[in-house]
Amino acid sequence: MGMRFKDKVVFITGASAGIGRATAVAMAEEGAHLALAARRKDRLETLKAELEAGGARVLPLACDVTQRDALDAAVAATVEAFGRIDVVIANAGFGVSGAATKLDTPDYRRQFETNVFGALDTLYATLPHLETSKGNICFLGSVMGRMGLPASAPYNASKFAICGLAESLYYDLREKGIAVSVINPGWVASEFRSVNNQGVRATEQHKEPIPQWLVYPTEKAARDIVQCIYKRRFEAVITGHGKLALFIARHFPRSTRWFIARAVRGKLDKVERAKRGDLAQ
Repeated sequence: MGMRFKDKVVFITGASAGIGRATAVAMAEEGAHLALAARRKDRLETLKAELEAGGARVLPLACDVTQRDALDAAVAATVEAFGRIDVVIANAGFGVSGAATKLDTPDYRRQFETNVFGALDTLYATLPHLETSKGNICFLGSVMGRMGLPASAPYNASKFAICGLAESLYYDLREKGIAVSVINPGWVASEFRSVNNQGVRATEQHKEPIPQWLVYPTEKAARDIVQCIYKRRFEAVITGHGKLALFIARHFPRSTRWFIARAVRGKLDKVERAKRGDLAQ
């Protein structure tokens, strides 16, 4: 493993689990100093001990991205500790699922508060420091930010918003010397699918609804993210099935919609249960 981010300061939200945690590990292996923000400080402390044993410098930060004051405080603590911010990874997020007829506007608001406005506030809280460092801002989108799927309207809408936001920011921030990336994963191993519509993780073991042969290892996803940021690329679609799905949806949109509609006809309740089981509501 190289040291492509040696002494660079990387600020990651949603860093306590899943892709965020794996990306923190990958960035530590690349020589980065890490500011890790998440709601669960206990998990961050465990990760800090693990990474510092390997020689990394780590600052754990209790932070909810829906609270701008908390974000500003986390950024201030990062700059006080490390003196700068070079890379920001806006990773914090969760998914609200269910048929649109069973949801209401508050479900969408709750989804957007974290996935969209949380990401946007992460950008604005760190923007002055990224302007100084001519750094990178990386947003976690999704394959579902490029194509719609049933029983997923709030999450789909939030990730479409992230992809559109990143697309526009690419031009606006380019003028400031800041690179913008959006990462669109398919199914990656994480706790994501064990979180209910209120953003709360299940207290009991939850069965993974996705076949294991389709689930991409989190560590590999993290390496792909690091590569995308290092190359200052705009977009990375992670997982082979994600790339295939987007290729088909882009080039054969009518056929894609016909196939998905036919596949779920009369089975929407089953689709909802498959997504989260008893966690869906």
